[in-house]
Amino acid sequence: MSFFRRKYIGKAFLLSFAVIIGMASLIYTKSLVSRLKEQERRNIELWAQAQIRISDLTDPNQNVDTLLLSIIENNRTVPVILTNESDSIISSRNFDPARENDPSYMIKQLDKIRESKIPIVVSLNSGHYNLIYYSDSILLTMLIYYPYVQVSIILMFIIVSALAFGSSKKAEQNQVWVSLSKETAHQLGTPTSSLAGWIEILQHRYPEIQLTKELAMDVQRLEKVTERFSRIGSRPLIVKGNINNIVSDAIEYLKSRSSSRIKFTYDPRTRSEVIAPVNSALFEWVIENVSKNAIDAMEGSGTLTIMVSETEKNAIIDISDTGKGIPKSAFKKIFSPGFTTKQRGWGVGLSLAKRIIEEYHHGKIFVRNSEVGKGSVIRIVMKKK
Repeated sequence: MSFFRRKYIGKAFLLSFAVIIGMASLIYTKSLVSRLKEQERRNIELWAQAQIRISDLTDPNQNVDTLLLSIIENNRTVPVILTNESDSIISSRNFDPARENDPSYMIKQLDKIRESKIPIVVSLNSGHYNLIYYSDSILLTMLIYYPYVQVSIILMFIIVSALAFGSSKKAEQNQVWVSLSKETAHQLGTPTSSLAGWIEILQHRYPEIQLTKELAMDVQRLEKVTERFSRIGSRPLIVKGNINNIVSDAIEYLKSRSSSRIKFTYDPRTRSEVIAPVNSALFEWVIENVSKNAIDAMEGSGTLTIMVSETEKNAIIDISDTGKGIPKSAFKKIFSPGFTTKQRGWGVGLSLAKRIIEEYHHGKIFVRNSEVGKGSVIRIVMKKK
């Protein structure tokens, strides 16, 4: 459980860091935008005042409109519209060049500016006046949207980093499990072979002892377990097999090694063979793991029911128990590595079952239903083709 807690804390830290950076960037950029807006307003007012002074100092017959147009022409960033006192457009600058000669387009632009900006009034010597309407410059507009773009980039970076971090950790953990499994298989191999030899001698010398037959079955089981661990990390061989037979063999083995207070009920809903692509050894391992988990949930007393049915496309195995049940919030967690409610164990049984079914057989395993205090049903769905 501690591993999951560290993982979630790490992701929460990355998310918090991204939010702090984004908010700081937003506040700082908005400050810059506000200052730039004020500066643009001052620039336009400065141009207007300059025009008034120029008109005062020059020949009264000089065309002030021409001087205003000259100043507007020198502006290369701020969208500006010059109108007379009746709001008829005299000139404009820094709009879409392809549409600037379209009167209807410019009238729409003037209406937009008029809604958000107060025009600058330029008094003329004749007693008349002109109006200068201006909008935010291209640079200012880009700066307004910059913090949102920056926040998006930061969030994308954090998400990609988190995914990469999770993938690398998962790959590292998988490699550890594979190495541990192969080493376990290697360590089990020698004593298992030795036990098999001794049991063969006992059976030859004392054929009347029935116990040797049970010991032989257990040694065969050890050999099968050793083979399973040795193949972890390798792609298993998938061939067509009879699901009914595999389930039946797994149940028979568990039945003789479980408490007499556990009642086993095997109910194949179809008497015909249920054929599906399967690795028999691994699939039998899944049935054992799920069944053992159900037996643990019943705490040594109850009924374990295994039903096999089929549809046109799938083989379906339902494993139900009369145990303590699973809270709905834990339906998915029980298949996570390390999750366990038992005092002992590593919490890898159901996780391993999920990996075998979904990654190797392209099937599904999930909690079909469960009620706390009454029991659970785990469903396995295998594709028949």
